[in-house]
Amino acid sequence: MAGTGQPSMKGEAMRAVTWQGRREIEVKDVPDPELIEPDDVIIEVSSTAICGSDLHLYEALGPFMDPGDVLGHETMGTVVEAGPAVEQLAPGDRVVVPFNISCGNCWMCRNGLQSQCETTQVRKHGTGAALFGYSRLYGSVPGGQAERLRVPFANYGPIKVDKAPPDERFLYLSDILPTAWQAYQYADPEPGATVAVIGLGPVGQLAARIARHFGHPVIGVDPVEHRRDVAAAHGIEVLDLDDQTISAVLDRTDGRGADATIDAVGMEAHGSAAKLAFRMVSVLPSPVGRKLMTTAGTDALGGLMLALETVRRGGTVSISGVYGGKTDPLPMMDMFDRQLQIRMGQCNVRRWTDDLMPLVSDPDDPLDLQRLASHRLPLEAAPDAYAMFQQKRDNCLKVVLRPNP
Repeated sequence: MAGTGQPSMKGEAMRAVTWQGRREIEVKDVPDPELIEPDDVIIEVSSTAICGSDLHLYEALGPFMDPGDVLGHETMGTVVEAGPAVEQLAPGDRVVVPFNISCGNCWMCRNGLQSQCETTQVRKHGTGAALFGYSRLYGSVPGGQAERLRVPFANYGPIKVDKAPPDERFLYLSDILPTAWQAYQYADPEPGATVAVIGLGPVGQLAARIARHFGHPVIGVDPVEHRRDVAAAHGIEVLDLDDQTISAVLDRTDGRGADATIDAVGMEAHGSAAKLAFRMVSVLPSPVGRKLMTTAGTDALGGLMLALETVRRGGTVSISGVYGGKTDPLPMMDMFDRQLQIRMGQCNVRRWTDDLMPLVSDPDDPLDLQRLASHRLPLEAAPDAYAMFQQKRDNCLKVVLRPNP
């Protein structure tokens, strides 16, 4: 895994959001990052967000974390230092940083599979490209919920952006916007086809808006009233999550089901015995928990099952929600009989940058990105913000932290 290792340090301190244990987040002084490779840059972070997948680290994936790990993989800021081999950026440039760390030169990167970068793959754990702030499974690379961040492969990864519009619209290019875009692209609905989005968190909201942007009727499903209200304000037909959800989708699609469904939930599915089991594993001693999760782990599959049950025969299920189980049971007979197509995977951020930049830069903000964040907070508020987001309190939909306001 070239170029992504732990940085040496200058001896100076910065503030950063650190993982200390299950549901235990602390903002602490940590050493400043330093350039390691000649194509590294250091950025001063202006905005960094808490992602739904950060909640997996907060709880389920705890066995793969170490106390003191710096969190965060949705980051943007200003270059303050550049290595001698950096040709594309200079101090003062404003950049957004993709969450997956990719070299741009290997076969995977050249073929649009940057999340599988062969240069940064974490082969020890059999996983894909290294990620910022995302556990041993993805390289234990310090994350961006901090005042500064070391960014490797700076001639390829960081995306240089204009001084306007405001940070947040560009910030979402780091993860949730390309993730939603890929979910829609993988769903590949025909013109006018009905798309159902399961889960209306940040990625689900954006996936639904993208589908509406392309003229599709969209049905959104979520148990949280505020999330349904936000989606409804963008022209999405919304449904609560209850025992009538499947029949309600069928009623709205001539009894067939949606032409394509997007699972934007993942392992954080609401109300599941499997989720309880996952949480039980997360409180075991780390070596035991790691072993169980990599050999016998199961996920909360409520979101995926609903996506499978509400898509029509011959339809496509696109999975953008993160899963971590090794022994998840799936209804293979039903999936085969109904001739379902399944597409999934970690987002290949840089593959979609050129497609998304016009939407992000459009003064009319067609995806209403500027209003997606429900909370904008200082970095020091991160512990409470994680708890609020995980518990869905205070109508929390998306949290943006400002380390250097």
